[in-house]
Amino acid sequence: MITTILAAGAPAAAEANPYGLGAALREGGLISQSVFTILVLMSIVSFYILFSKLFEQQKIMNQAKRVRQSFWQSNNLREGSAKLEKNSAYKQLVDDGLAAQDQHSRLTDPIEAHDWLHGSLARSEASINSKLGGGLAFLATTGATAPFIGLFGTVIGIYRALIKIGSSGQASIDAVAGPVGEALIMTALGLVVAVPAVLAYNWLQRRNKAIAEDLSAFSTDVLGFLASNGAVRPSAATAAALNKGAPARPAPAATTTGIGGSAGTAGGTVATGTAGGSTTAGAAGGVPKSNA
Repeated sequence: MITTILAAGAPAAAEANPYGLGAALREGGLISQSVFTILVLMSIVSFYILFSKLFEQQKIMNQAKRVRQSFWQSNNLREGSAKLEKNSAYKQLVDDGLAAQDQHSRLTDPIEAHDWLHGSLARSEASINSKLGGGLAFLATTGATAPFIGLFGTVIGIYRALIKIGSSGQASIDAVAGPVGEALIMTALGLVVAVPAVLAYNWLQRRNKAIAEDLSAFSTDVLGFLASNGAVRPSAATAAALNKGAPARPAPAATTTGIGGSAGTAGGTVATGTAGGSTTAGAAGGVPKSNA
């Protein structure tokens, strides 16, 4: 009984609302259906790239925090590298720098050590940035082309609707507005796909820029450490190391000052000038002398 009622009500609902996405796809034919499929796939891939890149970027940002906390407190780069994660981007920079330092002594063509180390670290840094930028080109392409793909579907839908209206001989407002209006759904769908892709592209690019700046600063610190045999460290790490092992500072010595004379410290001499002469006083245990 219930099945019969639902089956009877379904055609009535379809007849009551003959316009919509499903009707637009049916009226548009293979071209509209292909456009719809392409836009849906572009949207799915865009959101996959967004979330995967966010996860990758956050992982590197967390690695940067650990590097700032403990890496430069190590005695040397090999010890600091052992503290980092196995697949860390910062560990890759350190290992490539150490490998370049070992390879420099085996070069047959003389090259400045600084230039060789700088080139190796720059190559490693560029490799990391290239991995971070993977997939962003697809987001840019989606943001630039999705509205036009949707517009293409709209044009085809309007064309088919007008052909159908012309063949039927009906030019009333209900016969024109419905098919043309449902064809505009493709343009709206194109915008729905494009706008999130553009926002995701700009946001990920900004985060990549911040990560690249941190990697560049860390690469410069590693280069300075290698080029100076460990004498040059980041200022924050140097201050922390000095504060950690700095001895207590002695209290300042007491001084005595006379009018018109000079001051000495305890255990020394004090000379005090007076009107018409001078008086020299020795330290404790000394003999004062006076001149008339």
